[in-house]
Amino acid sequence: MTHGAPRAERLTTDLARMVAIPSVNPFAASPGPGHREEEMAQDLLAQLDALWLETGRRDVAPGRPNVWGRLRGTGQGPTILLAAHLDTVGTEGYPDAHAPRIADGRVTGRGACDMKAAIACYLELVRLLQEGERHLPGDLLIAGLCDEEDQMIGSRDWGRHGPAADFAIVGEPTGLAICPAHKGQLCTVIRTEGVATHSSRPELGVNAVEHMAQVIVAFAGLNAALRTDDPAHPLCGHGRFSMNVIRGGTIASAIPATCALEVDRRFLPGERPEAILAEYEARLYALSARVPDLRATVSAPTLLADALDTPEDSPLVQALVRATATVTGSPARVEAFPGATDAPNLGCPAVICGPGHLEQAHSCDEWVAVEQMEKATQIYLAAILDLMGQS
Repeated sequence: MTHGAPRAERLTTDLARMVAIPSVNPFAASPGPGHREEEMAQDLLAQLDALWLETGRRDVAPGRPNVWGRLRGTGQGPTILLAAHLDTVGTEGYPDAHAPRIADGRVTGRGACDMKAAIACYLELVRLLQEGERHLPGDLLIAGLCDEEDQMIGSRDWGRHGPAADFAIVGEPTGLAICPAHKGQLCTVIRTEGVATHSSRPELGVNAVEHMAQVIVAFAGLNAALRTDDPAHPLCGHGRFSMNVIRGGTIASAIPATCALEVDRRFLPGERPEAILAEYEARLYALSARVPDLRATVSAPTLLADALDTPEDSPLVQALVRATATVTGSPARVEAFPGATDAPNLGCPAVICGPGHLEQAHSCDEWVAVEQMEKATQIYLAAILDLMGQS
């Protein structure tokens, strides 16, 4: 049996409905009455039920479920997971974020690109299989995961408790590039402690902000050093380091007793977070030899996202390469994904490939091209059939 082409009207209808659900991640706050990640999960479950998939859910935290549907195969092939996150970033400065607009070959609104477009593609893929009366040898899983935009509790829980899969595709926006690797992310806080006193007698105190200035100088060359380290990863290149948030002091007439600096480290596959933290400690120890009253500490990670490194010769990567070339008529682009994702947490070889471009994600004019959604659906379908020996 053959399968038909994706239908734009179904893709855009599904996506517009999901964009209208403000499933904004609450980040550090507890999910309140306006938090609608749960509603997004219920919507996906309803769509999967309507397609007659076996469905399930697991509550990772109150109001924050993972949900999934299984298209059962004949038991003769691998289980392939199509994963997406249900949450989005916030909408400050984006007044019409949840008023989806379909025009000029685009769907516009918060979450359109990152990454509800992929969910619409997954649903359309199932319809095409069913309309073509295609019976897969293996199972197809479609998962909606919570909290990707913050601590990734959804995918971490999936890796421990979710239905097992042999391969996973995560439809983050790559412009249809195939991304089998990305850096990990380690965020932490460096704190300096001083002694508060009145600013008219600064010599009686210890200025934590001034000490943090010394810390900043001590770490200033780290990013440049990382960019020349050998060996580079063949796709990810070199690691990165940046100092991004600083807080210290209370009023201008008081010597500050504390100062905090939030730093971000993007690390390569194979690098260990413990070694990175040990390097921070070593730099502070060396600085303390020059600044005797320095009291500086490094916190435990405030965010730790693993690196991804699926081999390029993996059957999953190669199936996507062939599928992309067939669908687009051009050689597939295989590259690293710039950010961190759920992919390393899913418990199986995973690749990131999806419609839309990362520069649209998190912007105040978020959109995805319908044509890319159509091609993504075709790529996913062709790759799944290839992996199951039905290409």
